[in-house]
Amino acid sequence: MSISNTAELTGMQKVSEAVARTLKEMTLYAKPGITTKQLDEYGAKILADFGAKSAPLLTYNFPGCACISVNNEFCHGIPSDQRILQEGDLINIDVSAELDGFWADNGNSFVLGQDLYQHQKLVEASKYILKKAISNIKGGVRIADIGHLIETEAKKRGYKVIKNLGGHGVGRSLHEEPDELLNYRNKYDQRRFRKNSVVAIETFISTDSTYAETLEDGWTMVGNKGGFMAQHEHTILITDTQPVVLTAMNGVWD
Repeated sequence: MSISNTAELTGMQKVSEAVARTLKEMTLYAKPGITTKQLDEYGAKILADFGAKSAPLLTYNFPGCACISVNNEFCHGIPSDQRILQEGDLINIDVSAELDGFWADNGNSFVLGQDLYQHQKLVEASKYILKKAISNIKGGVRIADIGHLIETEAKKRGYKVIKNLGGHGVGRSLHEEPDELLNYRNKYDQRRFRKNSVVAIETFISTDSTYAETLEDGWTMVGNKGGFMAQHEHTILITDTQPVVLTAMNGVWD
């Protein structure tokens, strides 16, 4: 969406606070021995306390409140009472919601407890790359140039990007134009970021794979060549200078 008045800005700030606070509290709540279903139910209560509703549930009838993916699951993982979190797991939580007609989206990958399997380096790369990408976005910048920046920074660190996942516009629905804000340069994409527009910028940084494939459950995605992936996401308001990171309070960069 494009923000044109104070009421719209306030609406986006409120829903962004709801998803950011929920993501932060879910990250802190995650611990070995609990199930992803328990973690999801905890997050659902926080969203409800804000008066917000799960965006994946509203939009796609997703079987859960948030997407919770573990280890080789790249994204869209279904919360389950059979999936018990373990020390050293690589976890991704993606929280998006609707509140009073406004929508926001954010995500965080992190290592649970001790870094037993050396995932932290991947996590830190993804966080850094998201920060650098966002710091280079302003009105008039080519969308493809930010994709190029993300892939270049990933390659510097020995990683790949997932080419069939990307960020998107957000605000009056979960996915809006501009869609397919990809993590690499699409030479055919001549679009530019527009001042006052709201977008969700996401990194999809991978150890081995370049494409994500959907499992038989119809939701969970894994890499076409296996490995692991870290995703971080913020909802931002684009300006003439530095973007306003509406979901900054999620603590991803703390």
